Amino acid sequence: MPPSPFSSQFSSGDATADRRADYARMLAEGGDFAAAAELIEQALELAPGWAAGWFRLGEYRGKAGLGTAADAYRQALVLRPDDVFGARLKLALIGAEQTPDRPPSRYVEGLFDDYADRFDTALVEKLGYSVPGKLATLVAPHGPFRNTVDLGCGTGLFGAEIRTRTARLEGFDLSTNMLAKAQAKGLYDHLGQSDLSLASDDSGLFGDLTVHRADLVSAADVLMYLGSLETVFPLVLELLAPAGVFAFSAEDAGEDEGRGAGFVLRDSLRYAHSQAYIRALLSRFGFDLLCVENTVIRMDAGKPVHGVLFLSKKRG
Repeated sequence: MPPSPFSSQFSSGDATADRRADYARMLAEGGDFAAAAELIEQALELAPGWAAGWFRLGEYRGKAGLGTAADAYRQALVLRPDDVFGARLKLALIGAEQTPDRPPSRYVEGLFDDYADRFDTALVEKLGYSVPGKLATLVAPHGPFRNTVDLGCGTGLFGAEIRTRTARLEGFDLSTNMLAKAQAKGLYDHLGQSDLSLASDDSGLFGDLTVHRADLVSAADVLMYLGSLETVFPLVLELLAPAGVFAFSAEDAGEDEGRGAGFVLRDSLRYAHSQAYIRALLSRFGFDLLCVENTVIRMDAGKPVHGVLFLSKKRG
């Protein structure tokens, strides 16, 4: 799991407050969350406008079993309404708010902007991330492709797998730092910033580019950063030519846990989706399901994260 986007913001601007926050972090690393919360409260007395500090206080209070974690998260939201730290997701996890349909875009963007420099090493070498290769194997019998659109392309891990099988390769991501890493690899014919949580006219996927231009659309480890997928499938329909292929992965919520909304927010602040929910959306938006593969997509805290690979085709 990428860390929260604190690296550029976890300073209060007050040296004394920062020292107390550092001591609080050390106490938290040692498991004494109640003492860590007390110290960060002292820091916040010196720097009451420090949004990152309030968010961290919420984390410490929550892990200490204190009932006031929600108050701290809400104060972080007051100070940063764009919710760069994901406070609403934390509030949902502790039952203080309903689970949002999607995370704040600014939170996801900041998450991966901070993670970009170490993304490939951390994800592939340390967490055993394997989705790009597995997804490329699934789509191989349907290639070669004229134009592939790689949604949530990140640093280009799927792009590297598919490059020799497609005449044109486009990549889109919310994070400008991830796009810069992808650009440096020289894999893509076009790169652009896009927000998949928005409707097609605001998503950034079109601009001067045409609709129905792709015969393959991929989304490797993207949908777990969205809850509701109601915006994704219409976007993919507009991107794909008739009979075009849509290949994507999802974290597996299980058939029971994802019932109702069809998705669940995990402690990792990622969403897992039920297969039933995704199958229903594919059918509703005019896709034929070609293949489903259950697999381990990565390790997280030493435990396997179970996911599902989907291969589908646009009708017509």
